[in-house]
Amino acid sequence: MLKIVGIMLLGVFTGYLLKNYQLRWVQKWIMLAIWLLLFLLGIAVGTNGEIMNNLDTIGLKGLILALGGVSGSVILAWVVYRFFFMRRDESSVS
Repeated sequence: MLKIVGIMLLGVFTGYLLKNYQLRWVQKWIMLAIWLLLFLLGIAVGTNGEIMNNLDTIGLKGLILALGGVSGSVILAWVVYRFFFMRRDESSVS
């Protein structure tokens, strides 16, 4: 874990030193790395028999978690908007 944090901090420090330069190629390399990692993750999942045999159960649990997360975010955003951003004259409408 310390190695990961150290590498991240090294990247932040390097980015700070190079902030005056336009590094357009960095975004392309980041996207390439993300696509490669997703592909390799797909290979790892596809070759794991236990995951493949339980994909329906895992998928249902994932769907429930995703719907719960989105629902909770929407409800909390509505509450924050209602109490902090809505003007008093708008509150009688809803």
